[in-house]
Amino acid sequence: MKISGPTNPNLQSLIKELKTCSITNKVNIWKRIATELEKSTRNRRKVNIHQIQKYSNDGETIIVPGKVLSMGNLTKQVKVAAWAFSEEAKTKIKDSITIEQLMKDNPKGSKVKIIC
Repeated sequence: MKISGPTNPNLQSLIKELKTCSITNKVNIWKRIATELEKSTRNRRKVNIHQIQKYSNDGETIIVPGKVLSMGNLTKQVKVAAWAFSEEAKTKIKDSITIEQLMKDNPKGSKVKIIC
């Protein structure tokens, strides 16, 4: 079986941007996110809201290199960035953004926590 990596053109361009941002800003967080997103869909991270609730603190920025699923409730004030959100997870998370937007807002990746 030939391993081809992600075939979604949007994901391919995001991975390329993440690697470029990592090199230009000399920050390893974006390279780590790119490596996680390069995995096959089957091996990509899936995180439920209750895991975000458990491992985050108020005011933090959380990044999920995969998909956020809707199991659980989020009572903390956190900003969540991910590659994809389920429809129900979007309604439960008040402050959700894309990884691309987070990378543009915070190119140094400071004060960002990865939840896998």
